[in-house]
Amino acid sequence: MAMDLKVTAIQSDLHWEDVDQNLAMFAKKIDAISESTDIIVLPEMFNTGFSMLSQKLSEKMDGKSVSWMIAQAKKTNAVIVGSLIVKESNKYYNRLVWVQPDEVIHVYDKRHLFRMADEHSHFSAGTKRIIIEYKGWKICPLVCYDLRFPVWSRNSLEEQYDLLIYIANWPGARKAPWSKLLEARAIENQSYVVGVNRVGEDGKGYAYTGNSAIINPKGELVSHIPENNNCTETVSLSLDDLNSFRKVFPVGMDADEYRITQ
Repeated sequence: MAMDLKVTAIQSDLHWEDVDQNLAMFAKKIDAISESTDIIVLPEMFNTGFSMLSQKLSEKMDGKSVSWMIAQAKKTNAVIVGSLIVKESNKYYNRLVWVQPDEVIHVYDKRHLFRMADEHSHFSAGTKRIIIEYKGWKICPLVCYDLRFPVWSRNSLEEQYDLLIYIANWPGARKAPWSKLLEARAIENQSYVVGVNRVGEDGKGYAYTGNSAIINPKGELVSHIPENNNCTETVSLSLDDLNSFRKVFPVGMDADEYRITQ
């Protein structure tokens, strides 16, 4: 029997461009989690909000925010995952950072930069998707706008994952595409999907409604965090259920051939 995976989604307002306040706030929210969990998912740019001040707000991988993530992972014995602005080799990335309790770190640089907010002028795009093996699961973490691009998210028999994670600052004006695309990615990839979005209003006046959700491989909601609420929810996911569904309904065997160019 495969191990179930407990995932905690933290849907939260963010303090605009204030790293210290955000780290203190999320520390309290993490302390308040009342049950054991395997993965704690924070929103995109959890320490600043979706800011384009890449030069001013960037940190290095040995900086304050990643050090905080390491400490939280050790304290909770859970993975902490979220994105922040990272400077590396004189480039700036919207970097998803995955920190395990044993201090193993994986990173994914956001591939699709949101040009409608001019993100592509302030950040460099990532070039490689990652699949992380953790506790018997294969997990593919992606960031916000990546959700709109099904080829980048595509599962395959050669490089199969069991769980897609999307972290986001996705405005409420487009909440319908957010919810529908999360369900579509679960169905077409026969994968669990966790989508964690922020709430509140950012420093530019954009409103976010959250609509964070956890969806099973059939496209059914396992959890839907109430809209506009600061809320934390933990859900247990079954790898045995996923494998059983794939066995009796193996649509992946009839998938069209494709190749991601990197």
